[in-house]
Amino acid sequence: MAASDVPSIPADEHVLVALVPTIADTSAPSLATDLATVTDISCYLTPDGLSPALTENTVSDERLCSAQSFEQPGSFSYALDLIYIDNTNGEASAPNDAKDTLVPWTAQFLIIRRGIDYKQPLAEGDLIDIWPIKPGQYSKQPPERNSVLKIAQKQFVVGPVVQDVAVVA
Repeated sequence: MAASDVPSIPADEHVLVALVPTIADTSAPSLATDLATVTDISCYLTPDGLSPALTENTVSDERLCSAQSFEQPGSFSYALDLIYIDNTNGEASAPNDAKDTLVPWTAQFLIIRRGIDYKQPLAEGDLIDIWPIKPGQYSKQPPERNSVLKIAQKQFVVGPVVQDVAVVA
């Protein structure tokens, strides 16, 4: 099969990022309970505003009988930074869901669903990533010409990140 025959999914409009206060079982997030009420922050994030990262350490595995040095997988850690629009002092009717929900040190879960239009509600069988987080302090970004006001915020990962887990009824 030629590479051009392999279907791809545009990133634009195909990532849902939402917050929920609790999830009872991260291996089986329930649509009826855990994900019944989510705060969708997809449209607050800037294009570079969702920055998940993985750092993997290496265990050296050297042998007396070999000139080659081997290695084994070691510990790893996840990190997550968010950058989102800051509409503080904007129109009185404009919500500020990202800032209002990402209150520093408030334990919650960040949900990421990729590959489906962000406007589509979460559904049974959707594969999601679950990040248990505590948001750090708000870091108001310097204003830039021809840009919008932004806030950057480190998300402290406080538990195991679960990737590609199916949503259950």
